[in-house]
Amino acid sequence: MAISYKPLWHLLVEKGMNKEDLKRKANITSNIIARMGKNSYINLESIEKICLALDCKVDDVVSIYKEDENETE
Repeated sequence: MAISYKPLWHLLVEKGMNKEDLKRKANITSNIIARMGKNSYINLESIEKICLALDCKVDDVVSIYKEDENETE
């Protein structure tokens, strides 16, 4: 399984926000933003902060998908 933060990036565009705006509004660190940019795992507390700041649901922030076994990065 793998995760993607594409839903979050689309939501930011819809709201006319950038990553720095998100960082300030959700009170999260630059490291969290960087990890999301690489589709790395972040803690649930950070996802909660983002959801509360943007008034959205978890699936508006992250999606989970099954990796193709033949897929190479």
